[in-house]
Amino acid sequence: MSAVLEVCELTVRRGGTRVLGPLSWSVQPGQMWSIIGPNGSGKTSLLSCLTGLLNATAGSIRVLGETYGESDWIGLRRRIGIVSSSLRQFIDDDEPALNVLGSGISGQINYWGRLNSAEAAAARAIARRMQCSAVLDRPWAVLSQGERQRVLIGRALISQPALLILDEPCAGLDPVARQRFLVFLQRLIAAPRSPSVVLVTHHLEEIPSACTHVLALRGGRPVGCGPMREVLTAPLLSQAFGAPVTLSCSRGEWRMQANSDT
Repeated sequence: MSAVLEVCELTVRRGGTRVLGPLSWSVQPGQMWSIIGPNGSGKTSLLSCLTGLLNATAGSIRVLGETYGESDWIGLRRRIGIVSSSLRQFIDDDEPALNVLGSGISGQINYWGRLNSAEAAAARAIARRMQCSAVLDRPWAVLSQGERQRVLIGRALISQPALLILDEPCAGLDPVARQRFLVFLQRLIAAPRSPSVVLVTHHLEEIPSACTHVLALRGGRPVGCGPMREVLTAPLLSQAFGAPVTLSCSRGEWRMQANSDT
């Protein structure tokens, strides 16, 4: 099958300094990738390129066979669902959750006007799938962080994207809410007809057991890229994070700890 996402020799330079690349990487249908690495490893630059917020210095990005810069950006952008903590701050406090969901159809941040009957029906249908129907009439300001994340994922999925990008989806969640959200995310990813997923995280314990592949970055370059069991090893993660670490996995939950004697 054709790749959902293809990154070829992608390079980003800022002020003459290379901050990413060269990086070649692809996401196939049905795969879930986690992108990990320390601060400054290039995760943000890569994500910015994937979402069209940053133009690469060199290389190319293709989504479903169409190349960034050579295709209709608006149409191509609708094939990618994005959930990011940076998105939350742009939503008006009084925006009802129903409108936030429906805004994903047109790609707006806040929905100017009223949803038509078809848009409202689609928003309510995706709310049932996200298990957030009870909050549809509530304004954004009063939603909990966990409720907001479910609404944002529903907003990202309402246009049936081929690729879902989750940027630090557990940021701001308390430990109980984080665990509940990860269980919800695991079910979502494992459901039939789910899109391919790219998860960006600093924390290995946030990687769902449904994850199939990992891209580990350091200094803007990949130090590991492939099936999860091949990349999530103590030697490779020690290289990625620049310090000796120990690694464990219990009941599908990964944990990494820096060695205390270093």
